Amino acid sequence: MPEKKYDVVIVGAGPAGSTAAYSAAKNGAKVLMLDRRRELGVPVQCGEALAEDALNELGIKPDRRWAVNPTNAVNIISPGGIEIRVAERKGGKVGFVLDRKQFDKFLAVRAADAGAETIVGTFVYDMVKRNGKAVGVKAKGIHEKFEVEADVIIGADGVGSRVARWAGLKSTLKLADIETCAQFQMVGVDIEAPELLEFYLGSKISPAGYAWVFPKGNDLANVGLGVLGSKAQKRPIEYLKDFVASKPKLSKGRVVEINIGGVPVCGPMDQTVKDNVMLVGDAARQVNPLTGGGIDSAIRAGNIAGEVAAKAISEGNVSEKRLNEYDKRWRELMGKRLERYLKAKEILLSLSDDEMDRLAKALAGVKFDEISLTKMLKVLVKSDPKLLWKLKKFI
Repeated sequence: MPEKKYDVVIVGAGPAGSTAAYSAAKNGAKVLMLDRRRELGVPVQCGEALAEDALNELGIKPDRRWAVNPTNAVNIISPGGIEIRVAERKGGKVGFVLDRKQFDKFLAVRAADAGAETIVGTFVYDMVKRNGKAVGVKAKGIHEKFEVEADVIIGADGVGSRVARWAGLKSTLKLADIETCAQFQMVGVDIEAPELLEFYLGSKISPAGYAWVFPKGNDLANVGLGVLGSKAQKRPIEYLKDFVASKPKLSKGRVVEINIGGVPVCGPMDQTVKDNVMLVGDAARQVNPLTGGGIDSAIRAGNIAGEVAAKAISEGNVSEKRLNEYDKRWRELMGKRLERYLKAKEILLSLSDDEMDRLAKALAGVKFDEISLTKMLKVLVKSDPKLLWKLKKFI
């Protein structure tokens, strides 16, 4: 059984929650992290790609046990099959395809080593309030129910965050705000190059989304797609089956794992702090609205949240005004970038398949030695001025 009182209680032990737990504990806070899953990292709910720069910022050294495949090149395939290849120069940006099961456990162990207590198999079913203010949570573990009090509560409980709802933060999502993703882990696929990430565009492949092939080894890959709920005509897994069947290099592969999940693509919440409650990761909608990638934002935000919470507690001031340092800092770090990608998503949604092919033709002959959306857009403006009006909001 946990103790009755902690400085910080964190609901959710994904990348955001575990990083917040580590940061808070490292800065002297007494931390409890709760997660409903009995095994962290399961089920996998993303493509498992992560840029190295986020790890570098947090001082995390990549480990082959979870950073299973380094990547430094991207191939974008338009609806008509036109390819845009981008390869980073030697010494340029590097990313990894992760083993999320191992990565999530690594982050949780890292938090435990810093002093955070973690209890898995525990469902947080309510918030304890006193005079209208959150003072703890109610949970049910394997054997019994319990309550714990905390000075600060951090909601890292994903896209359907209960903590956000209990705190009174506006977290309702519309169909147009969320991508439903389906992914197969496949063996026996034809991998062109292990360092190459592939993205396929097109309304027939994935309406208002894209499909991906992320290598995890010589013949092992994550093959998935995301579909915007407001545009889909069938279930995402049906789109995925059709996509795999249409690609000879995939169709002979064998599915060894299936993962389904939802990703918010509406941009961050307007408010991520209320009273003594903070939201991090998917719970705060800190997700790239264009790609649906959220691990990098989650660990960056979690790191800030844990630090701010611990320092506020040490000062004896956990007011909303004090904790808003977290909101200010994470927005300064990545808010503009996320807003920029939200605009890019809106532009992509406005383009027909023919227009995407036109853009791809403009880019296909250009050699890019850096993975940069801004550089691509500059080339597009010069190559196809007729599409400038659709791109002007982004440039």
